[in-house]
Amino acid sequence: MLHKFRRAMVNLEREPLWGEVEVDETWVGGTQAGLRGSRQLKGRKAALVIAAVEKRGKASGRVRMAVIPDFKSVTLNAFVQQNVAPGSTIYTDGLKSFTGFEQVGFRHVARTQPLQSDLRKGSKSVAPLADRAIGNLQQWLIGTYHGVSREQLQVYLDEFVFRHNRRKHPMAAFQTLLGLGTARRPVPYMLIRGGSDLPRSPGKA
Repeated sequence: MLHKFRRAMVNLEREPLWGEVEVDETWVGGTQAGLRGSRQLKGRKAALVIAAVEKRGKASGRVRMAVIPDFKSVTLNAFVQQNVAPGSTIYTDGLKSFTGFEQVGFRHVARTQPLQSDLRKGSKSVAPLADRAIGNLQQWLIGTYHGVSREQLQVYLDEFVFRHNRRKHPMAAFQTLLGLGTARRPVPYMLIRGGSDLPRSPGKA
């Protein structure tokens, strides 16, 4: 039943994020010995996740998140195009793969992210709202579920996004979810297992 509801939490006709939007990526999963650098994809067990957060002054607006296969510009551009309104301003760190946003209709502000050691000493992140959303996601996954498989991670991202975007209206969120759930058929175990029914699109969340 819970998997059915999670799969119902994405409204394909929802309004895209707009205005000023922070975008950042992270790994979801534990540390792993033997990896050569944070960008290594081959052999990594953790999942790569991208997040976009609306800036509403110093506060966060709506959020979008998705599991993505790599750091390529075409992957990041696809996520932004599917989740952010054209003409919006995108704020990111200096990752080279973020350099293609202006070519697909966005204003892009890229800034150099301080080192982790400097951030721990109080330096400000260039994407503080995205960092906060990612931190909240990590704590929510650990505190609520303790562990989520890579194959099922996208629907848990969808649940986190659904909850976050409706955090100020919990009763409306509950009623919305009931309506979305009644419109979906049951999800058989054989489809749930391994996430075989989930699209592998970089912009689903």
